[in-house]
Amino acid sequence: MDNAGFCNETYESLHNPASDDELVDVAGATLDFSSTEDVPPLDTEYGESLLCLFVSYNCLYVGSSRLMDLLDEPVPGVGTYEDFNTIDWVREKSKDRDRHREITSKSEQSTWDLLHSISDAFSGWLLMLLIGLLSGALAGCIDISAHWLTDLKEGVCLSGFWFNHEHCCWGSNQTTFQERDRCPQWQSWAELLGGSSEGAAAYIVNYLMFMLCALLFSFLAVILVRAFAPYACGSGIPEIKTILSGFIIRGYLGKWTLIIKTITLVLAVSSGLSLGKEGPLVHVACCCANILCHLFTKYRQNEAKRREVLSAAAAVGVSVAFGAPIGGVLFSLEEVSYYFPLKTLWRSFFAALVAAFTLRSINPFGNSRLVLFYVEFHTPWHMVELVPFILLGIFGGLWGALFIRANIAWCRRRKTTRLGHYPVLEVLVVTGITALLSFPNSYTRMSGSELISELFNDCSLLDSSQLCDYNSSENSNTLPDRPAGPGVYTALWQLALALFFKMLVTVVTFGMKVPSGLFIPSMAVGAIAGRLLGVAMEQMALNHHDWLIVKGWCSSGADCITPGLYAMVGAAACLGGVTRMTISLVVIMFELTGGLEYIVPLMAAIMTSKWVADALGREGIYEAHIRLNGYPFLETKEEYGHKTLAQDVMRPRQSDPLLVVLTQEGMSVGEIEGVIADTDYSGFPVVVSQESQRLVGFVLRRDLVISLDNARKRQEGVVSASLVFFLEHVPPQPFSGPPVVKLRGILDLSPFTVTDHTPMAIAVDIFRKLGLRQCLVTHNGRLLGIITKKDILKHMAQMSNRDPDSILFN
Repeated sequence: MDNAGFCNETYESLHNPASDDELVDVAGATLDFSSTEDVPPLDTEYGESLLCLFVSYNCLYVGSSRLMDLLDEPVPGVGTYEDFNTIDWVREKSKDRDRHREITSKSEQSTWDLLHSISDAFSGWLLMLLIGLLSGALAGCIDISAHWLTDLKEGVCLSGFWFNHEHCCWGSNQTTFQERDRCPQWQSWAELLGGSSEGAAAYIVNYLMFMLCALLFSFLAVILVRAFAPYACGSGIPEIKTILSGFIIRGYLGKWTLIIKTITLVLAVSSGLSLGKEGPLVHVACCCANILCHLFTKYRQNEAKRREVLSAAAAVGVSVAFGAPIGGVLFSLEEVSYYFPLKTLWRSFFAALVAAFTLRSINPFGNSRLVLFYVEFHTPWHMVELVPFILLGIFGGLWGALFIRANIAWCRRRKTTRLGHYPVLEVLVVTGITALLSFPNSYTRMSGSELISELFNDCSLLDSSQLCDYNSSENSNTLPDRPAGPGVYTALWQLALALFFKMLVTVVTFGMKVPSGLFIPSMAVGAIAGRLLGVAMEQMALNHHDWLIVKGWCSSGADCITPGLYAMVGAAACLGGVTRMTISLVVIMFELTGGLEYIVPLMAAIMTSKWVADALGREGIYEAHIRLNGYPFLETKEEYGHKTLAQDVMRPRQSDPLLVVLTQEGMSVGEIEGVIADTDYSGFPVVVSQESQRLVGFVLRRDLVISLDNARKRQEGVVSASLVFFLEHVPPQPFSGPPVVKLRGILDLSPFTVTDHTPMAIAVDIFRKLGLRQCLVTHNGRLLGIITKKDILKHMAQMSNRDPDSILFN
């Protein structure tokens, strides 16, 4: 008989598997619910074999010497997952418990086993330490490099080209306080090329060099992403959320993605595009975690354990992005993680602490501070100011909902039109327009971080910013009474133009084929709106201090309004409206600014922003992009409010073919190979017999293919006619027959089941909380159908009047 492989599908050929949740639609199963027998009738040939055993011992051969359990020894590939598959959380957690139980039981046998047990327990903390150190070091390098390249668009330091503008002028003895941004060592491109920094020619030279550098940086970024690591584009947070929910995207957290994302993130930020590095830093930290996981067997061989590490890495990413370790832990818990046990909380805190300490040691900002925007407000806020703070929250919610709809519409157009075929051209065009329009306005020319820092600033007597051009009273060394001067009015017009420019350009920038974060652009929009409102409130209180609404808390001549506080609250409101973060955002904001006493205004604005945005659309920007890309993500925050039952969602439907099943005995290797060849499902239920349909367990297609292929290679005499048993004890077989194949070890004997009358609300909760791949549906103990994660996602989309085919697994 032929002993070759089957249907050209072996372990080596499993490169393009079927979707993990395309599990069933079966042929050959007969569901007869009239039968009440729990045990199938004895097979005729099996009964004759038993009779032969009693009549003549010589006519039988009990094949124990030729029978092997293929799972007695580890088979490479069994228990692993293919690309774009969903992991089985229950099985992974069970494997880890068995591994831990084995290590614990062996620890009492010898000193070596005891040391192995200790190292296994300590490996998680060591891994967190390494992730924190590597992520902090990379974040520091990214900050320093981005600052240098951003300043390179405007000029060069003659004392050392590797110095940015600020560092170049630090060591100069000719720098004055009034012109602390000017020093002989730093020369603009006009001074280098034309010898003059004044006049129309110098302005044109600086303009052209600004645009050329921006186009060069963005071109390098998109070319590197396109050529070496396509997964390095975008924010990365939607994909990280999907991966943490149990989905597998090979290469998304690989070494090439890490290298290219680190380089191109610097280039993209330096190009002046309306994007930030904070979201992509979460992706960078998760790449570091995934790579370092391969150093430890416990995390390399268990997908669920690895996702616990990735949850901690997401916290590390926010910690190094903002200098907010506590906010990073809460961000991972609230926004990113799907499964977050208490142990992961402790380790996330430790990893975020190490990363923040590493970043502080590098000191990329040169001010010995960890926070990105340090503020020092001297005026307390008043209860009446809650009204404008809530107005900022309403603005943030409206902007968030509008931005999500506009950006998703633009991204959908990019995916469905010829625009998506020219990603390099799109990046260059957007960069060129951004640079062309941003250079004339000083508030759009500066980077997003510099702009936010400028808007958060509380003016002092020695501040040279346009926003601080107040007319001070005579013979006064303080600014208790601050009427706006001409510089303030000019700045307000520039800020108003910058607001509209930022709102428009951010819509088309987010989602391009370069690393692009959304935190800084969203905060910039809110900070501009907040500063405008803050200055308006300040001047109103100054010019109308006798109004009833002002008189009670703002006396004449008193400085009772802080415009920088309004900018801070506006930034939080807009970021909350876009991402729908609440608790973590409040903590990030007060860690980011050091403004601990302003928690109440931040809370009021952020909650208002979320309520307004949720009223216009329930999804945040990351959930919207997950849905746009068709990722199989089952949102934990979304309530299932329909009254459907499991029988309404399961497959097969009434018009579908019957369920494809395997029997626990009686099927040959060739028959099973035929089922595999004729279907593209990722798993098969195993039943007692086709007649009874009593459920025994569930076997994955990948494990089945690998095991049968391994049996043909390692077990002598296995042919297509060899019988396959999923039994613990194989019955005696005739001497003349080929050896049997025992596959009990790959059978999941405890698959999750629900009855056909189980409400789908309960089934959805089961899938969410246990992370299931599939759930079998039974009726009076007999197998009736199957529900997969994809079925639930399609059903939920259909119930929400969306296209169910938008859920893709590729």
